[in-house]
Amino acid sequence: MNAIVKIENHDKQEIKFTTCYMCACRCGIKVTLEEDKVRFIQGNRNHPTNQGVLCAKGSAGIMKQYSAAKLRKPLLRKPGSERGDGEFVEIEWDEALEMLTERLGNIRATDPSKLAFFTGRDQMQALTGLWAQQFGTPNWAAHGGFCSVNMAAAGLYSIGFSFWEFGAPDWDYAKYFIMWGVAEDHSSNPIKIGLEKLKRHGGKFVSVNPVRTGYSAIADEWIPIKPGMDGLLALSVVHVLLSRELFDWEFLIRYTNCAWLVVDTPGQQGNGLFLRDEAGNPLVWDLEKKTFVNGLDKDIAPALFGDFVAPDGRPVRTVMSLTAERYLDDRYAPANVAEECGVPAETIERMALEMAHVAFKETVELDIEWTDSWGRKHDKVIGRPVAMYAMRGIAAHSNGFHACRAVHLIQMLLGALDGPGNFRARAPYPKPVPPHQLPENNLDVINAPNTPLSRTPLGFPMRPEDLVIDADGNPLRIDKAYSWEIPIASHGLMHMVITNATNHDPYAIDTLMLFMSNMAWNSTMNTKNVQDMLREKDPEEPGQHKIPFLVVVDAFHSEMVNFADLVLPDTTYLERHDTISLLDRPISEPDAAADAIRYPLIKLDRDVRPWQEVLVEMASRLKFPAFTNADGTRKFKDYPDFIVNYERSPGVGFLAGWRGKNGEKSLKGEPNPKQWEKYIENESFFAHHWPDSQKYNRFANKEYLDVAAEVGFIGKSEPIIMQVYSEPLQKFRLAGQGLYDGPQPNNQTDRERLAKYFDPLPLWYKPLEQARVDENEYPFFALTQRPMLMYHSWDSQNVWLRQILAQNYMYMNRGQAARMGLQDDDWIWVESHNGKIRCQMRTMEGTQENTVWTWNAIGKQGGAWGLKPNASEATKGFLLNHLISELLPAKQGERRITNSDPVTGQAAWFDLRVKISKAAPGEEGSWPEFPALKPLPWDDGKRPDTLRYSTRSDDKPSE
Repeated sequence: MNAIVKIENHDKQEIKFTTCYMCACRCGIKVTLEEDKVRFIQGNRNHPTNQGVLCAKGSAGIMKQYSAAKLRKPLLRKPGSERGDGEFVEIEWDEALEMLTERLGNIRATDPSKLAFFTGRDQMQALTGLWAQQFGTPNWAAHGGFCSVNMAAAGLYSIGFSFWEFGAPDWDYAKYFIMWGVAEDHSSNPIKIGLEKLKRHGGKFVSVNPVRTGYSAIADEWIPIKPGMDGLLALSVVHVLLSRELFDWEFLIRYTNCAWLVVDTPGQQGNGLFLRDEAGNPLVWDLEKKTFVNGLDKDIAPALFGDFVAPDGRPVRTVMSLTAERYLDDRYAPANVAEECGVPAETIERMALEMAHVAFKETVELDIEWTDSWGRKHDKVIGRPVAMYAMRGIAAHSNGFHACRAVHLIQMLLGALDGPGNFRARAPYPKPVPPHQLPENNLDVINAPNTPLSRTPLGFPMRPEDLVIDADGNPLRIDKAYSWEIPIASHGLMHMVITNATNHDPYAIDTLMLFMSNMAWNSTMNTKNVQDMLREKDPEEPGQHKIPFLVVVDAFHSEMVNFADLVLPDTTYLERHDTISLLDRPISEPDAAADAIRYPLIKLDRDVRPWQEVLVEMASRLKFPAFTNADGTRKFKDYPDFIVNYERSPGVGFLAGWRGKNGEKSLKGEPNPKQWEKYIENESFFAHHWPDSQKYNRFANKEYLDVAAEVGFIGKSEPIIMQVYSEPLQKFRLAGQGLYDGPQPNNQTDRERLAKYFDPLPLWYKPLEQARVDENEYPFFALTQRPMLMYHSWDSQNVWLRQILAQNYMYMNRGQAARMGLQDDDWIWVESHNGKIRCQMRTMEGTQENTVWTWNAIGKQGGAWGLKPNASEATKGFLLNHLISELLPAKQGERRITNSDPVTGQAAWFDLRVKISKAAPGEEGSWPEFPALKPLPWDDGKRPDTLRYSTRSDDKPSE
């Protein structure tokens, strides 16, 4: 029997190309429109990021566009109502902007630091950072401080690029791939494409993760490590490599600081710093000349190992000697770390030997000519085809910075960086180690009325003098970033802003402005207490809150919106202009520098404005110098005009493609008035492909470095020397030891933290919260993982994705559950030192036996995100966040310290330990319970039981 296939009429359809915004991948998408509605979304086959592949998130972008949770108009907290009651009145944009202009104008004219402006995963931090700098507030940062700043900082203080978005595995040539703690929503489509290539080529995939889901499910070998032990495992691998002399001598001598000489005078000023000549160049011992020479010179023969006496009589040792001495210690032997890590000693040793075998016995050689920074000509590129990728599973621990440094140490020992088959840099990286960007700390500029900061609020401190503190050593930022407590907080501490601002510690603020950051729920620790803080009144200012004014900018009705005094509604990604910029977080791949745009595909059907447009408008109203002409008139008509005409430096702007007056230049050139049109013609992206001679070893590739310096990626063309041993860290450690010739902390706690954690070589220590919690009382590690079908907390409102996952469970190792008398679908109590929750459990084999875990971002407050008050997410879903504290457990004689990495301020989400017990009969439903959010003024609260969506106006409507 022949079936009649109905072919739909395509006459009314049109196709447009833009960039996805359903996760951090920024994939290229092909959007089919019909009657000004989205018919469907596909991947763009021509796009460098996803090459046509699209995940469930990307396809479900339709339901983000048509979400019932979309905000529709500016809102003001109803006069007489309490903050957090969710009672609002609609106002017009003119009133909202006039109100905000007046308030922010008064702050800027008196004390700019009274504004705290923090943003979530906005993908436009170059603009928001510029805006904060022009306003004059040091209190700006984005979500990185509670996501993966450990990844970024560890890489940028070690190798000049990093995991996260600054590098990628070379899938074409890799033969051995190790994935450390990567959530399955991260880099979703590129990793899927890459793993398919790896498998097809016969490469081995090893997953180091307490949980086997997502990518790990197809790993050739799963190593179920205990949470927080990654650094210890990595250093044990280092032990094996050093003990067998399995390392790349030439790579270490040429491209790292392993041959540099370190002053070895314990207890004296200058101990642990590099021996330098009068010009500041690091010195090495030349084996042929038998003397000290500049370690950056061309024709030298440095000693990799050795102890020497400097001309001034001080003993010195090579970095490699210090490295070998530390990691050859039995402390790091596989047999001595196996129980702590939860990984058998034989597995650790085999893993190290397999890496070494592939690196040194299965070398990749490409016939590519290139010239190094010293002018030496090479006729081939050599690759050690061991690739790695790491992410939040390492980062979200208070020891994550050093753990990630330990992974980079393995890569340096193997010579497996930025070559064929390795982990490779993505433009605009690599950068100098660390990048030459310091946070603003000029006391004459910070808090100066109506004065922009002279530098950006964020940067990479090199020494104690770079901290953002006052003359008495007190923090100048509300989150205490770049203070003695958290010196290298390269992305700020967003998770500490509400707590510190409520406690007026270190000072009180006037206005907190949050963009796309759900800090009342999924993006905060200690959820209930944080909500109470947002409501808290100031006893010294009757009727005023501890945080006097709260502005929330979002496209959707999140839990955070409920606490706003002023709500500014944003657009969706299909309704606005947007840039994914090389000045920010571009879509580059190792073989190409790339960026992308979004532009409006859908007409607005509600009274909302793109936050980018509002920022340009507010900057113009407040007369920021970068946004106004000498006569005070606005410089840019709107955001698209700003993107075309703003230049960070001559010829360098937000978009790198089709620059020059006629669009004939790439990466650098004069503004092109038709630049947006050229991007749209090219399917909304630009890619500058590196020639073969510039693709590899870019840390020392003269041809590439010359280009990078010309277009502004780096300050000047010089080799980027990787740092096994970090002198900036040692300077902070000396300050803690009282041996630094400069600023030193006054507080004993700060001194002890600097001395212990600012080790110039990677180290492992027990996560800070775990060290203060009785592991016998709280025997389980507890984690959240982000599911592949959702990103962060963005898409709990997405009705298509809800069908896949609308309730989360606490997962436990099946054997462990059996020993405790627990089974699938039991309701259990999970308790930490900070609180308790009730949730439903499931069992599985692929979980480390001392670990329980759940999916992140599923549990919601009833009524938020367009959900019914009794939605499964609110009644059965739950958050682990309720159990986590943003502060470490109190310690006698010590002020309360942030529950974060002591070096970078990374939120220690994964340091949690819990105990578990079965709920009593009748104890069901998730707990704690939160009241449902009230409907917004335009919302009648009605939700269909079954939702049907169609672009066709004559189709059956939603029911």
